[in-house]
Amino acid sequence: MPSARWVATLMLGLGLVAGCGSGGSDGGVRRLSIATGGTGGVFYPYGGGIASLISAHLDNVEATAEVTAASVDNLKFLARGTSDLAFTMADTARDAVIGRDEFADFGTVPVRALAVLYPSFAHLVTRADSRIASVEDLRGTLISTGAAGSGTAVLASRILEAAGLAEGTDVRTQSLGPGQSADALKDGKIDAFFWSGGLPTAAVLDLANTPGLQIRLVPTDGVLPRLEEIYGVSIYYRETIPGRVYGLEADTPVVAVSNLLVASDAMSEDLAYDITKLLFERQPELATIHPQGRDLALETAAGTTAIPYHPGAIRYYREQQVWTER
Repeated sequence: MPSARWVATLMLGLGLVAGCGSGGSDGGVRRLSIATGGTGGVFYPYGGGIASLISAHLDNVEATAEVTAASVDNLKFLARGTSDLAFTMADTARDAVIGRDEFADFGTVPVRALAVLYPSFAHLVTRADSRIASVEDLRGTLISTGAAGSGTAVLASRILEAAGLAEGTDVRTQSLGPGQSADALKDGKIDAFFWSGGLPTAAVLDLANTPGLQIRLVPTDGVLPRLEEIYGVSIYYRETIPGRVYGLEADTPVVAVSNLLVASDAMSEDLAYDITKLLFERQPELATIHPQGRDLALETAAGTTAIPYHPGAIRYYREQQVWTER
């Protein structure tokens, strides 16, 4: 169960949801909307934590964390001006900047990075008694590839393609968020599901703790060479999900991609600077909201080459002497 402090902090960050417009002001107060993800993932509570910090510590600024389908939709919200900050996976952010795949028809998005937050781990979850032991074993199964408009859906499709599996023919797919996917697997309605997120992800943890049910995490790292061949070596990398995270015996090697906090290039340099600075000054508080908050570090926050950084973030990293000119 979440601690009382966790709930209080999250509710402070989310408390302005009703009637809060993006980038508006009321009596000199600047209101910011943070596009996060679904309630079963990590973006949502992490975004609530950032919203509460902004509201508590930046003068005349109030922030709200919004539930969304995550990365793809979040970047489109930024482009439309309905969100001011957003969580996104780095591969999806890169697609938005160059107008690829989900953004081919939508158009490019002038998104700028504030920080690399933590890795997103490509979970492939099935029941322990399933025959599925590799991505290739998904042939002939029914799976969830993540909610439409999510970064999970983008990466799941790329992993399937890299494994030589065609959606709709080799594999039947549904588009479910993490909570819905976990329920569907528990009820025997699907054979497995993809989820790309931090550790632990609440929906997967709840599933792993379901009485009478045992889960297995399937390795996804076998397709990494093909992903690097298609998308370059700077986007995807290998990580390990420790077995202890979900109460499993074995560690699982997986594909990973960085999660970013981003803003529109229309955000002022001063505001972007203040938000970036706040993240690091109050990092211990973020770590109490979700374990992935511990991964926020100056040494890695300015590391992505997937998209340009916001000038305000660059100013802060230069002050901290961690910015590498690129």
